[in-house]
Amino acid sequence: MADRYLHLTGTAPGRFLTRRIGLPQPAPLRRWTLETPRLDGPLLHLTAGTSTIRDGLAKVLATTGLTVETRAARPAGIVLDATGATSARGLAEVHAALHPVVRSLAPGGRIVVIGTPPPPEDHHQAAAQQALEGFVRSLGKEVGRGSTVQLLRLPADGTPEAAESTLRFLLSPRSAYVSGQVIELTSAAPGSVPDWAAPLAGRTALVTGAARGIGASIASVLARDGAQVIALDVPGAQDDLVRTADRLGATALPLDITAPDAAARIAAAAPDGLDVLVHNAGITRDRRLANMPAERWAQVIEVNLDSVLRTTDELLASGSLNRGGRIVATASIAGIAGNDGQTNYAASKAGVIGLVRSLGPRAAAEHGVTVNAVAPGFIETRMTAAVPFLIREAGRRMNSLSQGGLPADVAEAVAWFAQPASGAVNGQVLRVCGQSLLGA
Repeated sequence: MADRYLHLTGTAPGRFLTRRIGLPQPAPLRRWTLETPRLDGPLLHLTAGTSTIRDGLAKVLATTGLTVETRAARPAGIVLDATGATSARGLAEVHAALHPVVRSLAPGGRIVVIGTPPPPEDHHQAAAQQALEGFVRSLGKEVGRGSTVQLLRLPADGTPEAAESTLRFLLSPRSAYVSGQVIELTSAAPGSVPDWAAPLAGRTALVTGAARGIGASIASVLARDGAQVIALDVPGAQDDLVRTADRLGATALPLDITAPDAAARIAAAAPDGLDVLVHNAGITRDRRLANMPAERWAQVIEVNLDSVLRTTDELLASGSLNRGGRIVATASIAGIAGNDGQTNYAASKAGVIGLVRSLGPRAAAEHGVTVNAVAPGFIETRMTAAVPFLIREAGRRMNSLSQGGLPADVAEAVAWFAQPASGAVNGQVLRVCGQSLLGA
């Protein structure tokens, strides 16, 4: 459904009216297309205090396709290396670096602050590095004009090279609806990507709930990036599923993911193993707890959480997920902030977050597989189009970008998780919500 308010604020009368009465003024977001594959303008590389990774980080930034400069009048992106912030006083360097340039950031620009995990053995350094999180979340609510701000934490024993896929994602139009996020990398070595135009070439990906909406968009972006896609959905959605698969040159697999033999049938559909498993299938059965019968609770938990746990366990145990593989699950902002009338749905999506955080390190150690999740906020789909007008408008505006996201925004995040070069990204939950004003 078209966002008429966004269109209105793009006109001169609309801008004048909304400014006078203090209403949000969302900026159209620049997303990835063949014509706009990267940001327009230079990338400003700044350092707060001293840094041991400056030269290595500069080399990685040079791979993004942006011209890296130490001074720029109107940068499309700013990367601030704050790994040297080790005390409260050191935070003054963060202010000194960004204060003079933040107003010059181009519309739709990107700011990425580089930090380290707060070390438990040094409470002064821990305080300074944790302070960066509050700083980034607040700055993301200030910059406006469709710009975004993130915090990327490099491991203390790691090198900037492991951050290449993440910086390519964050400093590109692919991350248009991601803001105020904290991404923490592990020290795992990234896989190689011979061709960044097709980073998933030679890899087999299965997407559940792929007939329409977000699932179809995920399948489309993975196919665009070179993956051979197996699109799975319930037999009742077979017509839409086949249309999606045919459009992408993918394989359609009509299957109820809750079936006892679901994992076995998935394995049979990918005899050479899966490289990417995307758990996207999900349902809602909304009702307040006092009015919710047991079957409504059970249906949501079974589809959204239990089937994810069961098929993941069985595919890992059978070796059907190849080493270097990627598991990406779909959580939700509802699992973080909760929603009235969605105790079942919020519980299932919070459960997905628990799965990711627990299984990620063990799956990497035992199977060479990473486990991550996306947590969408208000995404413009057929489901949200049916939401009552006032609730829909509130959902659209209650984020730093003051608009709803698109299925492609979720899909781009999934594709980044799925890349071979994202081996250092594990156990992460990325909110694709325009920095929702709800939740942590």
